[in-house]
Amino acid sequence: MLSLVLAVMVFSVALELRVEDFQRVTQMPGSVVCGLIPQFILLPVGTWGATLLLDLPAPVEAAMILVAACPGGSLSNVITHYGCGNTALSVSISAVASLLALVLTPFHFGWMIASNPATSSWLRALEIDSSDIWLSLLLMLAVPMTLGLLFSHKLPGATARIQKPLANLSLLALLAFILVGLFRQSHLLSARILPQLLVVVLHNAGGLALGWLSAVAMRVPERDRRAVMIEGGMQNSGLALGIIAVQFQSDLAMVIIASLWGIWHIVSGLTLATLWRRKDARSAT
Repeated sequence: MLSLVLAVMVFSVALELRVEDFQRVTQMPGSVVCGLIPQFILLPVGTWGATLLLDLPAPVEAAMILVAACPGGSLSNVITHYGCGNTALSVSISAVASLLALVLTPFHFGWMIASNPATSSWLRALEIDSSDIWLSLLLMLAVPMTLGLLFSHKLPGATARIQKPLANLSLLALLAFILVGLFRQSHLLSARILPQLLVVVLHNAGGLALGWLSAVAMRVPERDRRAVMIEGGMQNSGLALGIIAVQFQSDLAMVIIASLWGIWHIVSGLTLATLWRRKDARSAT
């Protein structure tokens, strides 16, 4: 059921994409590349390096790697808009990232988890075939994404009617899954999860920082920098939860990391956006 919900989420994201979104990429290629670098290079490689250095439980490291390998979530466009960033750039980055993720997400997750001794031995103990994970990712991303793009192109009228209700429904269903899972494991919601929360906070802060560094290094304008930062720090943890449910039998340690990510990146994103709005208000006065 969770896989179906996530497939619907990917489908609803594809309904929001238009040919104009991809045409816009040609008008700001440098800024789009700047936003893709932290998502698909800096954060995955940095996470992989951190898991090699840190002595964390294998499921926690696997969840960190999985989240880092996922593309940015569609919520990044909303947060960027609220923070007075370049929303068009955010949409363009999300559009390109969604397509690149069809190949790069399974590729990154495959090599990173296999080259980490702790996670590779853990996978063997669970008797999980990495090729099954690759296939699952492709089916969970490629099929609904392709269907959504075709639907929006062929049936624009129907797309306009169903896109928002479908997106809201799928998001509510995902939140319901998280809440039900947390309720069923409520005995674990104590000080014992503080270490996992700390890992998620630092991991998310790393993504935001890498987005900022990428934007500064490529000298993009202020509004573009905000979009790049948000894209670097907001990962599709819902997709990660679906993979965990399908391929890892809803391993509790992995579910906690992905669920905390799903909550915390909204908190950090909204906090940044609020600070930016206040900064703009002070500058205006």
